[in-house]
Amino acid sequence: MKTASDRLRNLLILIGFCSIFFLECSKSDRSAQNLQSVVSDTENIRGKSIYLNTPYITAGDRVYMVGHQNGTFPDIGWHVTGEMGGIWDHPIKLMDGFAASVTVDNQSACLTKADTFVNFPFANKHIFTTGLPGLKVERFQFVPDGKEAVVVEYTFINEGKDKLNIQFDFNGYTDLRPVWLGERTNMVDGPDVTTWDEASHSWIAKDSLNDWYVLFGAAMSPKSHQQKAITCDYKPQGKGVSASLQYELAIEGNSAISLSITISGSYKSKEDARKTFTETQANAAKLLLAKKERYKSIDSKTKLTIPDKNLEQAFRWTKYNTDWLIRDVPEIGRGLSAGAPDYPWWFGADSEYALKGLIATGQPELVKNAVEVVHKLSEKVNGNGRIMHETSTNGAVYNPGNINETPQFTSLVAQVYRWTGDKEFLKKYFPSLKKGLNWLLKENDKDGNLLPDGFGMMEIHGMNSEMTDVAAYTQKAFADAAELATEMGDKKLAQHYSSIADRLRIKINREFWVPESNSYADFIGTPRQAISLIDDAIIRADTLKKPWAVEELKAAKAKITSSKSNNKRGFVVHHNWVVNTPMETGIADTAKALSALQTASKFVNPFGAFVTGIDRDESAGKDERSVAGNNKVFTYTGAVMTLPTGVLAISENNYGRPDAALGYLKRMTKSFSFALPGSIYEVSPDYGMMAQAWNVYSYAYPIVQQFFGIQPFASKKLIRIQPQMPSSWNDASLENVIIGDNALDYTFKRNGKSIRLNLSQSQESWKLEIALPTAKFKNYQVNGKAVATKSDGTFDTIEVNGKTNVVSAELK
Repeated sequence: MKTASDRLRNLLILIGFCSIFFLECSKSDRSAQNLQSVVSDTENIRGKSIYLNTPYITAGDRVYMVGHQNGTFPDIGWHVTGEMGGIWDHPIKLMDGFAASVTVDNQSACLTKADTFVNFPFANKHIFTTGLPGLKVERFQFVPDGKEAVVVEYTFINEGKDKLNIQFDFNGYTDLRPVWLGERTNMVDGPDVTTWDEASHSWIAKDSLNDWYVLFGAAMSPKSHQQKAITCDYKPQGKGVSASLQYELAIEGNSAISLSITISGSYKSKEDARKTFTETQANAAKLLLAKKERYKSIDSKTKLTIPDKNLEQAFRWTKYNTDWLIRDVPEIGRGLSAGAPDYPWWFGADSEYALKGLIATGQPELVKNAVEVVHKLSEKVNGNGRIMHETSTNGAVYNPGNINETPQFTSLVAQVYRWTGDKEFLKKYFPSLKKGLNWLLKENDKDGNLLPDGFGMMEIHGMNSEMTDVAAYTQKAFADAAELATEMGDKKLAQHYSSIADRLRIKINREFWVPESNSYADFIGTPRQAISLIDDAIIRADTLKKPWAVEELKAAKAKITSSKSNNKRGFVVHHNWVVNTPMETGIADTAKALSALQTASKFVNPFGAFVTGIDRDESAGKDERSVAGNNKVFTYTGAVMTLPTGVLAISENNYGRPDAALGYLKRMTKSFSFALPGSIYEVSPDYGMMAQAWNVYSYAYPIVQQFFGIQPFASKKLIRIQPQMPSSWNDASLENVIIGDNALDYTFKRNGKSIRLNLSQSQESWKLEIALPTAKFKNYQVNGKAVATKSDGTFDTIEVNGKTNVVSAELK
């Protein structure tokens, strides 16, 4: 919502084009100014003043910038301690950041204490009240798509009647250094050196040991330039250097002018960095407009309209957040990084969750590219179908893969294939899926009981026996692989995989279920393993002052100790979120599932589900405070996360409880814009990564595929529509849902005892199969005419095709 002051500011900026300052610029330079006018009609969200000292990201696929909302660039992050902020051009860093100041009549003010931070889907802005008479400064920035550059526009607003003569100092702090694990690929950081380039009015910095470069400057010639910063107390760590640019500007009364600083880099050559600098500087406005239009396209696909406007906005911005995390390193590939600022590289599991959500939001090419990155890196390090866990942007693999990631890759490929129908995609990856499933059981199931041993999602010391999530995802993988084998024409293999999946489903429900806990087990192991884990858990719970957990754990230990059985069996120790994966995958028996979901509902707080249930305390039901201020050292202990919360939403939907599912989405949405406007943190509400890739899974899967019930089979040109809307959503729609070469518009309306589905598709030859619960509905009509239905005893189904259909039914 734009205020009167916003409109006045935009008018002043436009008037500022007539100022003397711009007479020094060429016509093409002039078009590159006033970038804010390009986004004047774009949705934006203002941040909270109490979070000005927390991170933001100016996102791009090649380059991104991380600083604090107050306009500073402190040393932040822990993967490379203190180095995860600044400007990155993976696999190298370009700059720690920059500082700027303004001087009027010998009075100076550093632009380090912004009063307001404003986030746009594809850019951001800091607003500074300088304290100098009549002068206000705004800093607007964006990263062009596909460019190793960032553009920072300063707008100087004279709110007084008299002309202002100001001095503007821009101080850049380079830090050309390698990414995390750089030493594994012989990336050695050397001291930076700078040279002045008169032709482009820019500083050029080079790492003395490598062909790594960064340039920064403006189109306007500075009054002076120095090889050392001359204002503002900013001293980042590292082997970088500082250099300054000083400009003299004249601003008429009630007017404004803008000055853009372009920063470009390259990890290959000075020529590449210089070319990017020149192109970006000359075309900044066009590049910003192109990015704006691309984000409009993101918004237009799987466009959600629901009664809950806060959740609607969170869903829309989650699509934007996901785009912020695209990491494109041409030598390796284009994929989805896990989170900013500390996980700006590629993960197996994170991608496997995120991409299953992203495919439902109309981004098939990005999804396919991201699958290829994970697959290529995995093949390079493993070559046997095993999927890697974590790889830095220089290609160095940190962890070759936890056990769960291999079966989850199979299910990811199956999901992408259902949405795209791309047979070449399936042919490309099916051999690796077969290798991976073979590795999964032959190399990791020593006792031959179909339950692989090893770490799953819970990276707790000792949690590497037969884990619940590994078992559930393995079962799902074999079921999905059977479907894919059928698509490949291999019926014998499909039957083999289907047999394993059936046996696993029975085994999981029998062996992982712990009746006295009304929960699936954290793991299956020996009593000795369980006691060791319980001892560690007691120390954890006691340290965190969770007396209820200590009491429960001691009782569990006493029961195990008194038992004479040494047989392997299921144990509930931590109440980890992964005990809900049998419900997430839909393999839990209904009675067990409903009981387990009731148990799971105890391990939540207002923002969602605890990662480790024993970390819950007595205030969990009502504590809505920040968690960031409670932790001086980075830790996930006590974390409530969006992934476990999303998994519970999906689980509730799988067992016909959309209102409960919506409850979890509402909890998760309480974190939206809590700290970073427009984003949801990894740890709710304001801790860990400020943007997290798997959030799109936690939103898109339950909303698109479960509430709206869109279940695609693109290879068959078939879409099954099986809605189960929350009771409060009587009018909801999704527009432009991309499935193969088809696009679906879908509106759901409920009025009293009747429902109506308006369905429009771009490909009239595709078949739509509408499925509604037999026990709930009657009197079906298509386009106003009564129709008969097919029934399997659970669902009544109606088949239609053509471009537009209206399907209605009445509640019994």
